[in-house]
Amino acid sequence: MVDMDAAAFEALVIEELDLLPDDMVDGLENVVFVVEDRPEDGSLDLLGLYDGLALTERDRYGMGELPDRIIVYREPHLAACESEDELREEVHTTLVHEIAHFYGIDDDRLHELGWA
Repeated sequence: MVDMDAAAFEALVIEELDLLPDDMVDGLENVVFVVEDRPEDGSLDLLGLYDGLALTERDRYGMGELPDRIIVYREPHLAACESEDELREEVHTTLVHEIAHFYGIDDDRLHELGWA
């Protein structure tokens, strides 16, 4: 298990987000990234969550819409990793996975691609 406070973890998530390819993040419109300690149920099983409507499911999307959210959970990541390098890799994978959901890619396809 890695020990890291909330501020340091959030900085790590921002660093990993900045490392993602431009063509992956340039299409993200009205999406916010949020770091939370744990999912609402308190479990350590979920590393991240896309909370929104995928692009492939939208018939319209306009002004005044609340932003979609990509949530990265700190405590499950820390519990799953043994080193900071492993933590960075897991956060990177979580970001790619949740961004893929924004684009309409489901878990089965992500598993086929090695991102689940």
